[in-house]
Amino acid sequence: MKRVIPVLALGAVLLAALPAHATDNGPARRDGYGTKAVYSPGQNPRTYQQAPAGYTAVFTENVSRHGSRSATDGEDGDMVLALWNQAAADNELTPLGRRFGPDVRALEAAMSTLGYGNLSGRGKDELRATAVRLEKRLPGLFSSIAKNGEKIDVVSSGQGRAVDSGTVFTAALTDADPALKASLGTARTDKDLLYFHKSAGGAQYQKWLAGDERLASTLESVTYRPATHRAAARVLGRIFEPAFVRRVVDGEFSATASDVTAARAVYNLYAIAPAMSEESPNGGGWDFDRYLAPRDAAWFGYLSDAEDFYEKGPSFADSDITYKMAAPLLDDLFRQVEARRDGTSTLGAELRFTHAEEIIPLAALMGLPGSEKPAKPGRTYSYANNPWRGAEVASLASNIQWDVFRRGDDYLVRMLCNEKEVAFKAGCRPVSKGSRFYDLDELEKCFDRS
Repeated sequence: MKRVIPVLALGAVLLAALPAHATDNGPARRDGYGTKAVYSPGQNPRTYQQAPAGYTAVFTENVSRHGSRSATDGEDGDMVLALWNQAAADNELTPLGRRFGPDVRALEAAMSTLGYGNLSGRGKDELRATAVRLEKRLPGLFSSIAKNGEKIDVVSSGQGRAVDSGTVFTAALTDADPALKASLGTARTDKDLLYFHKSAGGAQYQKWLAGDERLASTLESVTYRPATHRAAARVLGRIFEPAFVRRVVDGEFSATASDVTAARAVYNLYAIAPAMSEESPNGGGWDFDRYLAPRDAAWFGYLSDAEDFYEKGPSFADSDITYKMAAPLLDDLFRQVEARRDGTSTLGAELRFTHAEEIIPLAALMGLPGSEKPAKPGRTYSYANNPWRGAEVASLASNIQWDVFRRGDDYLVRMLCNEKEVAFKAGCRPVSKGSRFYDLDELEKCFDRS
């Protein structure tokens, strides 16, 4: 029998994925976190369009980034603490700066205890909440899966945080409906599909990333401009007295950090702190906002976005090197739906767990809203000339989901990005004007599946 979740408990689960800090001051503030932004569902489920009359949900699939996590290593903390210790010894800390060292040590200790790169408590909450909303969105589908003995396939990149994301997600599904436990297969790993940026299929990309001169010069020109040095001085000036900031700028500590690398390390700690909110001393979050003024967080967030845009996203207009390697993943999305249509699959759901390095190229390859515009020749990517934002394309726990509906021999597909209904790329025609439902035959033609 399907378990009924108490209303208050369900409400807590559904709200658990909402960020405590990242959206308090609107989209501009959220952009400042780049792809480290914590997850926020993009649409109220009550506003989803209903499937056309006579259509029933028969399949769902996703590609999900792992949830919020700790930093992948302690390099940033080590860098800024080395400077902080020197400044403390030289009596060159500001009153606010005296609090910075203990705050960094506490955050680093929490991340080390959790394990660098591992899912945080907030990350687990994000995945549980997304799973519960999925089950609530398609209750008839999951009841049918359990009743008819259909299967739910779970596949990940094999990296710890992706594996754990699949485990947490499916546990939430079976908590919502225990009858689904019999439908879960053994979770499996497919590195070529879900870690392609470091697999054999990404060999050409890896070579380009390591040695392309245009990429290197573009990122150099984006990063080391006067505005960045000014922002770095302001960030360091909150922590260190002016004389010490000047010593950093003049290169006295170049073996440890430059002004820009030190300020980016402070920014990186600021950006990861919301993902670690449940591991803070009182569970209420870390107050790293005080170490960066909003305009400086926004600037370093832009620099992070520019790097991801050029290295993983739409990038340069005359090249598809960053995203063509996502083709097998897009093919798998179609292949699973087509197998369901053709009667060659007993799957009711295909659940994939991966990383930003896969979500970002897939979004670009599919031409998703906000991911379809490369940098024009002679123009550098900026927030003013391009809609691409890391916080929207590939936040922590970001996801792309396809829901499939059937009426007789006809199949419709609806796509959600971060749980917001979105259109397929330009040229794909929905079943009616303004609809988010697309005939499978139309999508196959639009994506040249012939």
